[in-house]
Amino acid sequence: MHKILILWDIDGTILHSTGAGMRALQRALKEVFGIDGSFEGIDFAGRTDPLIMRQIFARYGIEASAGNIARFTDGYIEVLPSVLDESDSRILPGAAELIGEAAKHPGVVQGLLTGNFQRGAKVKLGHHGLWDFFPIGAFADDSEVRNELGPHAIRRARGHWGMEFPSERVWIIGDTPHDIACARAFGGRALAVATGRSPSADLLGHGPDAVLENLADTREFWRILGA
Repeated sequence: MHKILILWDIDGTILHSTGAGMRALQRALKEVFGIDGSFEGIDFAGRTDPLIMRQIFARYGIEASAGNIARFTDGYIEVLPSVLDESDSRILPGAAELIGEAAKHPGVVQGLLTGNFQRGAKVKLGHHGLWDFFPIGAFADDSEVRNELGPHAIRRARGHWGMEFPSERVWIIGDTPHDIACARAFGGRALAVATGRSPSADLLGHGPDAVLENLADTREFWRILGA
């Protein structure tokens, strides 16, 4: 029997950082490019960091060159820890319990699939003591297109655990329609949670395998995954 591979989204699924990421980007925009700007109307939910940065650059007339993205990323990562310290960032109900249970479950392994850069993911999860639970992951460093991240995660899981993970045994846990689409892009399964900006009715309209209001009912989570 193949093990189940759980791939977790971070923002809106594992934790809610109360806008810390956006504020860190605003601070970095000012420190790196001298622009004190608003991000109102920019779509953050389910987007990869590079795509968010491209939207910001387009608004303020900054060339979206590799060098500028690298400078902006470095500035963002530098200020993110202090912004998190100042924020009300919190783990969402049930998430820490499930991550801990998955780490001990004989039929399950887990990793990340997130639109964050790997360094940003490490800062956010490390802030809550959760980074070490995830030996593999796929990040915005791999592709700025979220739908291309699944094969990267599966390849790393195969290399780390030395086993195959058929797509029907791979679950993405996420809070946006983009997470559902990402799972479907490689034939995986999707459990959507309405802990982000998308209500459950909206998520259901995108055809996930299941929708939960939150992750507080850990027994129901495991029932859905069949683990």
